[in-house]
Amino acid sequence: MAYELNIGRVIARPFVGTKADDFTRTPRRRDYSMSPPEPNLLTHLRDKGLPFYAIGKIEDIYAKVGVTKAVHTVSNRDGMAKVMEALKEQKNGLIFANLVDFDMLYGHRRDPLGYAKCLKEFDELLGPLLLSLGRNDYLFISADHGLDPTYKGTDHTRERVPLLFYSPAEEPRDLGTRETYADLGATVAEILDLPHLAFGRSVLS
Repeated sequence: MAYELNIGRVIARPFVGTKADDFTRTPRRRDYSMSPPEPNLLTHLRDKGLPFYAIGKIEDIYAKVGVTKAVHTVSNRDGMAKVMEALKEQKNGLIFANLVDFDMLYGHRRDPLGYAKCLKEFDELLGPLLLSLGRNDYLFISADHGLDPTYKGTDHTRERVPLLFYSPAEEPRDLGTRETYADLGATVAEILDLPHLAFGRSVLS
C-alpha cells in the first residue's frame, strides 16, 4: 500500500506534556522509511564492502540500507561527538551524520536567537573535527531543505541549500550554484571509486 501511494517515510515524533501550551518534543523520534530504489550510492557501498557509519536519524531515513554501524543522538553536540568517535574507529567508507537541533529546536520553532546560538556552537565544534581529518578525508556540510527561523509558520523554506566541502588535499574554490543536489552523491561516488550514479556531476572532476 505504501508503494502504491508513493509514501516515502512516516515520522513518529513523541511529545511530553498535558496540553498544547506545554507540549515538548523528546529526542526519541523515529523515521519509518521505504527502502530507496536500487541501485543507489548505499547499495554500491554495500556491494564494494565499504563501511557505512550512520549517525543520528540517518539509519532510519535510509531504512538501514548498507548500514554497518548506527548510533542515535540527542543533540548537535552529541552528534559531533559521535562523528569524532567514528573517525577514530572507521578508516574508510562513509560516515553520514544528521544534526537535529537546527531543524527541530530552532528552525521549525521559529527561534532565530536560538538558531544563532546553535550555529555558534556548531562552529566551535567544527574546528576540532577539521583538525582530525586525514589527507585523504573529505568533509561535506549541507542540508536537506531550507528553514528560515524568522519566517512565518513552521514549514520548510528556501529550497536552495548550502554545499560546503573541505579536504586537506584540496585547494579552496567556489563550487558555484549546482544544478542538482545529486552532485553531492556523485562526488562521494567519485571519492570512493563507486559506479557512476544516474544523476549528478561530481564537484571534483
